[in-house]
Amino acid sequence: MAVFEDFMKLDIRVGEIIQAEIFEKAKKPAYKLWIDFGEEIGVMKSSAQITECYDRKELIGKQVLGVVNFPPRQIADFMSEVLVLGTYSAQGVVLIQPEQRVKNGDKLG
Repeated sequence: MAVFEDFMKLDIRVGEIIQAEIFEKAKKPAYKLWIDFGEEIGVMKSSAQITECYDRKELIGKQVLGVVNFPPRQIADFMSEVLVLGTYSAQGVVLIQPEQRVKNGDKLG
């Protein structure tokens, strides 16, 4: 069972998607995302299997939550640096987003 201290090890921040491309070499349909996490962290890349619920053009400017302190993970020819958070729902993966517009880099607490 996880304890509160385990949760506190995660650095979960708000970032804004600034670029999205179709990830053609991924085994399952996915996008390559570039996400701006503000001045302290900067832009990080992620592979996200969210194609069932989102058109890549509508992702630009969308704020999302991501775990920024996991080690990078190689996916095909792409290095994914952040885990974007979403729910596994009936319609596909749905992104977790702040209810209001906030500053990029704000930390979940």
